[in-house]
Amino acid sequence: MKIIIEAPQPNDEDAIIVRCAAPDQRLISMLLSFQTAKTELTGYLNDRIVRLNYQDVYYFESNENRVFAYYQEDVYEIRYKLYELEELFAPLDFVRCSKSMIVNMEKIEYLSPLFSGKLEAHLKNGEKIVISRQYVRNLKEKLGIQEVD
Repeated sequence: MKIIIEAPQPNDEDAIIVRCAAPDQRLISMLLSFQTAKTELTGYLNDRIVRLNYQDVYYFESNENRVFAYYQEDVYEIRYKLYELEELFAPLDFVRCSKSMIVNMEKIEYLSPLFSGKLEAHLKNGEKIVISRQYVRNLKEKLGIQEVD
């Protein structure tokens, strides 16, 4: 693979051009992350206002018309709606897992099947979250898990 970096002409916008035979999902996610990288999250915890790195978020949860970002140990309130976060981070490794939750797939250690088609995600921080039945297929597709008939 060859990487070429060129300076744009004056008044030209910066651009990324990828020339490849078959882009895979990881490449597409990486490229789309450049657009999302400027997404700024501000978290509120007690009397503190904190700049948040979305890559460190384990999951987002909506509860009583408020949205929270769960980190390894802390929980921050953020001023986004859950559907806005879903749109912002869809190109990355975030996926809806219930009506009130979006999980960062990079933080999933492993999955366990539950009754009635649900899954339990065991996160790297020791927490467990339930993947609702209606979102299981989407999660499996994004993880590249094939269904066994």
